[in-house]
Amino acid sequence: MRGDPYGSHRVISPKGLLPQAAERVDNSPTICSNEILIDVIALQPTATAFGRIKQECGGDVNRIAQEIQKIVDERGKFQDPVTKSGGILIGRIKEIGADLAGSTDAQVGDKIATLVSLSLTPLKINEITSIDVDTEQVFCKASAILFESGIYTKLPEDLGDQLSLALMDVAGAPAQVAVHVKAGDTVVVVGAGKAGLLCLAEAKKRVAPTGKVICMEYSPRQCEIVRSLGIADVVLEADAKKPLEALDIYQNALGDQLADFTVNTVSVPNTELATVLVTKDTGMVYFFSMSTDFAKASLGAEGIKKYVPMLIGNGYYPGHAEIAFDAVRREEKLRDYFTKRYCK
Repeated sequence: MRGDPYGSHRVISPKGLLPQAAERVDNSPTICSNEILIDVIALQPTATAFGRIKQECGGDVNRIAQEIQKIVDERGKFQDPVTKSGGILIGRIKEIGADLAGSTDAQVGDKIATLVSLSLTPLKINEITSIDVDTEQVFCKASAILFESGIYTKLPEDLGDQLSLALMDVAGAPAQVAVHVKAGDTVVVVGAGKAGLLCLAEAKKRVAPTGKVICMEYSPRQCEIVRSLGIADVVLEADAKKPLEALDIYQNALGDQLADFTVNTVSVPNTELATVLVTKDTGMVYFFSMSTDFAKASLGAEGIKKYVPMLIGNGYYPGHAEIAFDAVRREEKLRDYFTKRYCK
């Protein structure tokens, strides 16, 4: 049997939708001729989804595991019911449908990371073996389905599974920096988590030799990390949830030099207006975070008479995996930081 290339044949309810928008999908490990079956090694939920579940469960690992298992049992996929976001996974290819066997460079046994969201990926968890609350990675025995339209990347041997998994979850962010930033630009990155650090490193490369990269981060500790990595020209300790205060801090440091390109990577709500305020009218804002309220962003910009084109955080761009891998390979200090953080 051949399935729909986009996976609509797996939708249980509501019928007529694609898998991401569906409430429930068929996660049977019996594949169609144009699907790939994956033996899952680990999940990397989005920071937005994992953070919400962690908070709701009081940080208790057993409760977090139970909640993730419950979501997957009910939905046939991992899609946080509140944030609607998912994440990615790594695993080994177990079976390739006959119709795909000659049209893909993948082979049974290859270790891959999926580059489509868990919010649309049929997933059946048999057992959650461990959860690293610090890295937000979920190790499990599970099976997953990749549709014909699904994308993936083979894991690079030089970076290791855990680091590769961490990078692929946010690879779309530095890719958009690579596409939109040019030499001489002023770039602001709001948030210095995993995605933010990659964006800073990529921006530093793209704006050289005359541009400027600014990091705006709430955490004093994370600000120090950015300074130590040398991937920002200016590091501002500011709370983006307080837009006027954040703008004041920005202007005290940079005057009227607003951003040509601003990336918002934070995983908490209500940072939209600060992001818009530090961007010039002729610039652009990229909202990568799934915690973004796009009504607040667009209507808020309108309310302050700000014409700023905005990009939605699409996690896919052709070649985005290699852009993220190359950023880490290129920046030795960043690679060391990520290795200590994720490779345990």
